[in-house]
Amino acid sequence: MTTSDRSIIVDSLGVGLATGAYGVSFGAISTSSGLSVTQTCILSLLVFTGASQFAFIGIIASGGNPITGALTSVLLGSRNMFYGLSIARLLDLTPAQRLASAHLVIDESTAMSVTRTTRRQARLGFYWTGLSIFSLWNLSTFLGALAGNAIGDPRTYGLDAAVGAAFLGLLWPRLASWHARLVALFAAAVALGAVPLTSAGLPIIVGGAAAVLLGLLWRPAEAAA
Repeated sequence: MTTSDRSIIVDSLGVGLATGAYGVSFGAISTSSGLSVTQTCILSLLVFTGASQFAFIGIIASGGNPITGALTSVLLGSRNMFYGLSIARLLDLTPAQRLASAHLVIDESTAMSVTRTTRRQARLGFYWTGLSIFSLWNLSTFLGALAGNAIGDPRTYGLDAAVGAAFLGLLWPRLASWHARLVALFAAAVALGAVPLTSAGLPIIVGGAAAVLLGLLWRPAEAAA
């Protein structure tokens, strides 16, 4: 193994540790918002995309319909499909390998693979990042779920507001350009405006749809180039 390979693995494990540890907050918020420890852990195992999980919990905690929460999660998680399309040729996996690896296609594993100059290093970045985050995220979710179950009513400690804060904490670093941030702020304004007019959970869907529409219609010259 070359020095370059080792540095990729070390960087990937660092990303995995930092991101995976954040699962503690999801686990605590989830169980204190009404889900059981088992439901919380299954959600992390099967969904495994932080923003979608926090969005689902936020809707459940506010009294929204679980179906609305699921639709919102799917909307937010759909970006992983485009990630998969973008790295498919780079990783060059067989159909069976693609099926087995699809669950690991997330923001961080994609970012750690697309910057590599060789297929071997792209695979190292993808798998070491994806597997480390998956393992640590689910372990920390379980630990956080146990803590949240002991805490009880989230409103007693102000944890009901932590859902939105955690969601924003995941989202904001991904808005790297002024264009993306303006689109996000527009979507937030639309969602807030929809709150008094719609049932719980629908504002985030309306805001998300508005963001997609604006993003498609308004592309700065440098982005279009």
